[in-house]
Amino acid sequence: MDITKLFRRDLRDLRPYEAVDSPEALAEIAGIPAEDIIKLNANENPYGPSPRVKQALGNYGSYHIYPDANQTAPRRALEEYTGIPAEHILVGAGADELIDLVLRATLEPRDKVISCPPTFGMYSFSTQVIGGMLISIPRDKEFQVDLPKVKKAMGTMTKVIFLTSPNNPTGNSITEDVVLELLEEDILVVIDETYFEFSGQTFAHLVPEYSNLVVLRTLSKWAGLAGLRVGYGIMAPRLLQLLMDIKQPYNINAAAEVALLTSLNDLDYLMHNVEAIVQERERLFTRLSLMRGIAPRPSLGNFLLCDIANGKALPVFRGLAQKGIFVRYFNVPRLKNSLRISIGKPEHTDALVEALEQIFKEL
Repeated sequence: MDITKLFRRDLRDLRPYEAVDSPEALAEIAGIPAEDIIKLNANENPYGPSPRVKQALGNYGSYHIYPDANQTAPRRALEEYTGIPAEHILVGAGADELIDLVLRATLEPRDKVISCPPTFGMYSFSTQVIGGMLISIPRDKEFQVDLPKVKKAMGTMTKVIFLTSPNNPTGNSITEDVVLELLEEDILVVIDETYFEFSGQTFAHLVPEYSNLVVLRTLSKWAGLAGLRVGYGIMAPRLLQLLMDIKQPYNINAAAEVALLTSLNDLDYLMHNVEAIVQERERLFTRLSLMRGIAPRPSLGNFLLCDIANGKALPVFRGLAQKGIFVRYFNVPRLKNSLRISIGKPEHTDALVEALEQIFKEL
């Protein structure tokens, strides 16, 4: 039989989320050893997790026991870290799972979700998978949220709006007056603060006052736990309880829980690395600003969005890949002349700049 007849019709032509390749796959593309790859395409932390995490994972002796479905210890630890009561905090398998859960909890057939591209692709992807209707309101010329158009697009069938601050891939943040104006609407406002530690700007303090505000964060970036998938959401207790009811019982595995608790007990080490990344971000911005052919945009994340002159973004992307340096190219009209470069270590910056200088000479 044709098994596709059993598929949901709205998923048959779904465009999957474009995840980045592994170091091993990139090494095969470049034809060099994986250890020689300079991976600047996924906003990962080049310093990795706290050294204590590896030791704690090796010493943990209860992998044969299911983890606590109520997430008691992680939520208490995050309460201390955030200053927000644990009754507002839910842990997920990365922020991605929480995006999915929020939509599962709110969307009914024909309900709408607003996203403001260019932004993180999981909002549109998860909306489509769950069966919602995506309303895309493009950002303005400076990549700010176009508030008048957003409000005009709202209707009785609109349930959720996703906003990222700092925004990925543009690096700019949203202002509190925009957030407050949106919170006055009958809509769930989800602010993704994946890069909070690099910006220091947050809206989490508004959650106790506004039941329609959700703040998402992750330990993937600042704490170097991307491979273990640990994120959390800050939200109203009533919404949190609904998400607890519909999530997979043991959504946070034991290794992820150990890594989260260990990381939060080694903040000095991790925040030192965050500061190193912020300093390197500014150094890379300065060096790229002095080059011809490339114009970096100011960023509050651990990445820079760079405009490439004369429509040469794709040739530059390919030229870097041939040298074993991988950045992010978004094959969409608004970003076709741009590259997003994650912040690496100082030696990665030096290698990148040298490679760019060579490539621009040859173009």
